[in-house]
Amino acid sequence: MNNDIFSPTRLTAHVGGREVVFESGRLANQADGAVWMQCGGTVVLVTVCFQPLEFDKGFFPLTVEYSEKMYAAGRIPGSFFRREIGRPSERETLVSRLIDRPIRPLFPKGLNEDVQVLASVISADQENESDALALTGASAALMISSLPFEGPVAGGRIGRLDGQFVLNPSFEQQAGCDLNLIFAASRDALTMVEGDARFLPEDVIIDALEWGRKEIQPLIDAQEKLRDLCGKAKMSFVPKGDNAALAALVNDLAREAGIEDALRVPDKMPRKDARKMVKTKVLEAVRAIPEWAENSEALGAVPDIVGDLEKKLVRSRIINEGTRIDGRDTKSVRTIQIQTGVLPRAHGSALFRRGETKSLVIATLGSSTDEQRMDSLTGDVTKRFMLHYNFPPYCVGEVKPVRVSRREIGHGALAEKSLRPILPPDADFPFTLRIVAETMESNGSSSMAAVCGGSLALMDAGVPVSAPVAGVAMGLIKEGDTVVVLTDILGDEDALGDMDFKIAGTAEGVTGVQMDIKVTGLTTDVMRAAMRQAREARLHILGEMAKAMPAPRGELSRFAPQHAEVFVNPDIIRLIIGPGGKNIKAITAATGASVDIEDSGRVSIFAPTAEALEKAREMVSYYDQRPEIGKNYPAKVRKILEIGAIVEVLPNVEALVHVSQLDVSRVEQPGDVARLGEDMLVKVIEINGDRIRASRKAVLLEEQGHAWNPEDTARPPRPSHSDRGERHDRGGRDGRDGRAGRDGRDGRGRPDRR
Repeated sequence: MNNDIFSPTRLTAHVGGREVVFESGRLANQADGAVWMQCGGTVVLVTVCFQPLEFDKGFFPLTVEYSEKMYAAGRIPGSFFRREIGRPSERETLVSRLIDRPIRPLFPKGLNEDVQVLASVISADQENESDALALTGASAALMISSLPFEGPVAGGRIGRLDGQFVLNPSFEQQAGCDLNLIFAASRDALTMVEGDARFLPEDVIIDALEWGRKEIQPLIDAQEKLRDLCGKAKMSFVPKGDNAALAALVNDLAREAGIEDALRVPDKMPRKDARKMVKTKVLEAVRAIPEWAENSEALGAVPDIVGDLEKKLVRSRIINEGTRIDGRDTKSVRTIQIQTGVLPRAHGSALFRRGETKSLVIATLGSSTDEQRMDSLTGDVTKRFMLHYNFPPYCVGEVKPVRVSRREIGHGALAEKSLRPILPPDADFPFTLRIVAETMESNGSSSMAAVCGGSLALMDAGVPVSAPVAGVAMGLIKEGDTVVVLTDILGDEDALGDMDFKIAGTAEGVTGVQMDIKVTGLTTDVMRAAMRQAREARLHILGEMAKAMPAPRGELSRFAPQHAEVFVNPDIIRLIIGPGGKNIKAITAATGASVDIEDSGRVSIFAPTAEALEKAREMVSYYDQRPEIGKNYPAKVRKILEIGAIVEVLPNVEALVHVSQLDVSRVEQPGDVARLGEDMLVKVIEINGDRIRASRKAVLLEEQGHAWNPEDTARPPRPSHSDRGERHDRGGRDGRDGRAGRDGRDGRGRPDRR
């Protein structure tokens, strides 16, 4: 038993003005590698475990899971079970991808181990982000594990505040930044980038990444030192080499079967069939050779050998001839076709086609009640803009279970970031917006098709976006010192190339970026060249989009919700809502509208039609009316007094109808005319602050053809102080009105002097 578990190995590094703690040996000691990462009050525990594969799965089965424990922020989960269960949240999925992408290429090809990396946020201080910390922790845990790993890499976040770069900005600082990039870097190069910007030039993005790479070098130093202090001996690993004789045979057979011609077929599906036919011929030829006929391992290696040959041929053709699979040069964008208003009842829709990639994108507008609500470490958060990217199996001609994959969530998040900067402010456009990108066909860069189609769908719906956004995916072929950047890559070029660099933005600047590479890293010079080449392509795509839709439609779709805002007296909000929400429910039931009321008195109404909107507006305004002198109101009798009746002329607005104003003739008892709960048409004749007087007599005179004269309904003269009785609304001591008895005497029994 280890009695020294509370004396772990502990190192610190200072980056961005903050101290980052690396610790190992206190927790999860049975894992192959475990690191406690801490910055401020935020702590992430990252562990690495592995076990041998029972059989070759044909790919490296690396699993990365990032999770946020609610106790980390002193919160109890909002789920029914009050525990973190079920599928990961969207943020957890996105951070898992952020960790996976830079570390996956650093494992040696052919590693026959099932590897699992788990990163758990166990403390959150609401100031320091956990995602970059988890990425660095994953690299550190792998560095001290026994797995072969070509690290280290470190993660960081770059913001730009008031024109100055900030490393790992706090949550509060991020709100004011016009740049938010999370990246991973090694000692000499960048390995992963993702983030968003507010229309920044490409050179600013590159300068930020080069600055950030230099700033995080202390994290690289700390990992190497941690490995020296407590790292395990690395397991022996010898890459499995190809059988030279078999490889030479297969290469010759593939060339004879026409592999080079197959790779020159410009269209995806015919090219796929041609390649498949070549592989089939090669496999049959190898089986016909007695030396290999019974060698199942050799036969199983044939498709991989042919695949390696395909990769070499495609890359060699691009470098030597400057010609790509579909015949384009390195800078050309595929043919673009656009159709808007595709779906007759959708609020906005667009069909965007670039080569053999096609995306049907739909924009839907909703009310504030349609906002997405999520439980997170920072509390309950809401989203008013959502973009969901779908990649159904039919878009690539396959049969697979229909599931929402991590890739779909990641592509949707990138497209959402890219479009968010062009949306109108919530105060000016309070609708909830949802975009759905349905990938109809895919041959590379479908996520950027979602960006282009999403921009067009918003404009088709009449959303007043500030500018259209386009996106393009850039590729890379790197052989030795020769580097070729490819514009608008195909799916095969993504698979056979060294980089997938997606860049989206307006004509003014960049709004979203994502970079994944398959080599150990890229210099900023290569990235700068790629971004400048991408700008040329983006401007071309924006020009094609402008031909189809030069500006947003002048008004919202007639099928979109109708919206209006009403400002009411905050004091009457409770009346609009009603007891138990009775009144607000009645408005919704009568009109189909949703009504959102703020404490300030701002009432936002969303209705399915213009008629329903006007009706809902009237029903809301009914509770905020002000009486006007000389106007008739249908009132309800609320009280009977000695001096008259109290009637409700408007919601929560009462008026006194004096006994002298109840009828054109003399009224002995108010109850003879006014009955509790009955309706009475009255005219408001006086408003004095909160006190209101009304007259039924004036209404009756008008009905008889007499015009209302304010002098006819003037307030009776007030008695002198000596003979004034109780207040008029409570009556005198003898039950009379305190000014005059019915027999012509005042409230004290003396002759009336009026």
